[in-house]
Amino acid sequence: MKSKQLDDEHGRKTFALIFETGDEVATGLLEFAKKNSMGAAHFTAIGAFRDVVLGYFEWGVKDYKRIPLREQVEVLSLIGDVAWDDQTGPKVHAHVVVGRSDGTAHGGHLLEAHVRPTLEVILIESPKHLQRKYDPESRLSLIRL
Repeated sequence: MKSKQLDDEHGRKTFALIFETGDEVATGLLEFAKKNSMGAAHFTAIGAFRDVVLGYFEWGVKDYKRIPLREQVEVLSLIGDVAWDDQTGPKVHAHVVVGRSDGTAHGGHLLEAHVRPTLEVILIESPKHLQRKYDPESRLSLIRL
């Protein structure tokens, strides 16, 4: 992944992150957030994956059902945020909708994805931080205002 800062106005920074063939997206986004000590950001992206693992949160088991798509797909929409977790530092939360060659769409939580040929991400960091706190009912770290 390559990145470039595009703007910095009153502490609100805008970055372009360009993922290339073979790059793993979830790990790359988290590494970028950690490297830059991000406490609050949001992002959108388009591009394509050679494979993706979607997640569907199953309330009864408090974990994600893994939905692998082992084929080339278009990234129709990838959106997410970064918030600060007191236990782990920056935490990325992303959802994705992908299109298959027959025009059907599949979506869910982004668990894992490998790019082919590119993924173009625009990430905007806020000067104010968001906090994630562990929620015992869901067993997830949720944003608390």
